[in-house]
Amino acid sequence: MKLCEYLERGFLIPDLAARTKSEVLAELVVPLAGAIPGLDAGRAVKVLSEREGLGTTGIGDGVAIPHGKMDSLEKIVVVVGRSLSGVEFEALDHKPCSIFFLVLAPEQVTGLHLRILAHVSRLLRDENFRRAFMEADGVDGLWSLLNAA
Repeated sequence: MKLCEYLERGFLIPDLAARTKSEVLAELVVPLAGAIPGLDAGRAVKVLSEREGLGTTGIGDGVAIPHGKMDSLEKIVVVVGRSLSGVEFEALDHKPCSIFFLVLAPEQVTGLHLRILAHVSRLLRDENFRRAFMEADGVDGLWSLLNAA
């Protein structure tokens, strides 16, 4: 499985402006709203916020993987964001998050959605990958790193 199958260059945000959890979710949805006709950005943020209400997607080590399902989507999409200053995201280790992988899937997709979440989680457990991610130079650096992953 390659992440680049679900990721577009325009879905990379190398320096999130967000300073709160809700702002991060809203900012991560912005690229999708422009790229997917008919996507209701407000609804997407609501879906993500409701999922966060079930338990944080901040898994620790500076990583959060917000995710959800929307019946209006036709395919799984991934948006990647980086906060150079870190954001309090209620992570399991109580530390700020800097690496965000948003995964949104169509309502009817289950297995593939879970495989992508597992793949992202495995990738982000690697300290060397996380370091390279934080040091990558802008969109070009992130795109190269993620295409190799």
